[in-house]
Amino acid sequence: MTVSAETLSAFRSDIGGIACFDDPKYVGLKSRDYFWYSPILAAELDGLSAQLVVQPRSEAEVITIAAAIARHRIPLTVRGGGTGNYGQCVPMQGGVILETVKLDKVLSIAPGRVVCEAGARMEAVEKAVSSSGQMLSMFPSTKRLATMAGFVSGGSGGIGSLRNGMLRDGSNITYVRIVTVEPNPRVIELHGADILKVQHAYGTNGIITAMDYALVPQTDWLHTTALFDGYDAALRFAAAAQAEGLDCFLMTVVEGRFARFYKRLAEYFPADKDAVFSMVAPDAAPAFAAFVAKHGGQITLQKTLHDMEAANLPAAWECGWNHTTLQALKVEPGIWTYLQVEYPRPFDPALVMTQIARYGDEVYFHHEMARMGGEVQIFALPLLRWVSRERTYQIIEEMELLDGCTIYDPHVITIEDGGMKEIDTSQIDFKKQADPYGLMNPGKTRGWTPDMAKT
Repeated sequence: MTVSAETLSAFRSDIGGIACFDDPKYVGLKSRDYFWYSPILAAELDGLSAQLVVQPRSEAEVITIAAAIARHRIPLTVRGGGTGNYGQCVPMQGGVILETVKLDKVLSIAPGRVVCEAGARMEAVEKAVSSSGQMLSMFPSTKRLATMAGFVSGGSGGIGSLRNGMLRDGSNITYVRIVTVEPNPRVIELHGADILKVQHAYGTNGIITAMDYALVPQTDWLHTTALFDGYDAALRFAAAAQAEGLDCFLMTVVEGRFARFYKRLAEYFPADKDAVFSMVAPDAAPAFAAFVAKHGGQITLQKTLHDMEAANLPAAWECGWNHTTLQALKVEPGIWTYLQVEYPRPFDPALVMTQIARYGDEVYFHHEMARMGGEVQIFALPLLRWVSRERTYQIIEEMELLDGCTIYDPHVITIEDGGMKEIDTSQIDFKKQADPYGLMNPGKTRGWTPDMAKT
C-alpha cells in the first residue's frame, strides 16, 4: 500500500517550508533499522519504504505535520536514531516518516531529572548533564546514536538496569509530552504511571515531542574484565555479587566462545576463559577484586572510560546486551541471529549449563544482570546459529516448555508478539485518543483493528 502522488503533493503544500525529502535512496535508508539482526525480519521487511521523510525542528512544526497527516489520511512512522532491532521504524504501508533528530534540545536540568526534546541523542544528553555532576540512570549499548524518545518507545532496559531497574520501573521516566494526530492536534502531557500508555508502544499512539528522564550522580565507572574457568563459575560469581550488594552499573557474563568477536580485547579475553564485563564504582573496586579472587577469577583489565578510549578498547557496555549480536555479525555476517530470554527466579546456573550442553555450537550464551520490579532478574541474549525459521521456533519452544524461561521474540514486528506477550488495552485506549484514524505505524500492534478507526 502506498499513498498517491497527488495526496503527497497536497501534504507537502500543507506543511510549507518544513524540511521534506523524497530522494528514494535517502528515504529508503531512513526506512530501516537493525531488523537485519533477524533473518526472518530481513525477509519480511527488506525493501519496504516510506515515500517522504520530514524533519521538524519544533513542536509547532510537529503539530503542522500531524494536522496534514490526519487531513490526508497518510500513514505516519516516527523515527529516532533507527537503532531498534524489530522493525519498529519500518513503514509497512508507505507514507511519511517523521524523523525527530532535529528536535534535540535539552530543556532543563535539575537534581535527579533532565527534560529534553524527543530527538536528542542519549550521549549528547549525558554530556549536557555531566556539568551538573549527573548521568543518565540507564542507556542502551547504542547510546551514541539512540535518541531519548526512541529508547522510550522501543526499549525496555539496558546499561544501568542492574542498579535502576527497567524503563517501566520506578521513576526512570515520569513525564512525556505528546502531539495527537488529528486535523486539529492536541498536546497531551502524561505524568507518573500514565507514561506507560506510550512506553514501549513503538510510536503507535502519539508523537512524543518532549520527555523527562532520571539522572543519578555521575560516577567514573571502572570498566572491568574478570576471567573465570568455566561459565558456571562466572555465572555464580555474578549472581553472588548481586547478593553481596557490590556497587556496579553493569555486569555481563560472556562465554569464551565470544572471544573471537572481540578482537580488540584479545590480550584480556582469551577463548579458553569465560568473562564477566562490569562497570564498577571506584570505591567498590577493592571489594570487587577480593570477591573475584574469592570465586577463583582474575581481573585482566580495569580502566576508566577515558583510559579505555585512549587505549582503543571497547567500553564494557559494548561487550554486552545486544552489542554482542552486532559484534558477532561484524565478524561472521549471515551466520548468527539471537534470542531474548528471561530466566525464572530464583536463578539457577545449572539450568544454563543444561542449555549449553543441549545446544552445543548452535547457541552461544551471555547473561545480563538486571533488576525488574525491585528484584534481581537475569536475562540472556544468546547468539543463535541461523538454520531456519522452524529450528528457531523449536528452540524457543524448548526453552519455554522445558526450562521455564520466557522468550521475548525478536523475530516479530508487533508489540504483543515480541515483548508485551499480551495486548496492552491501556495503550490501545490511548491510541483511540491520540491517533483516532489509526495512521501511526500501522501493522505494529495487533490490539488495533481497522473497525476502531474514526471515519
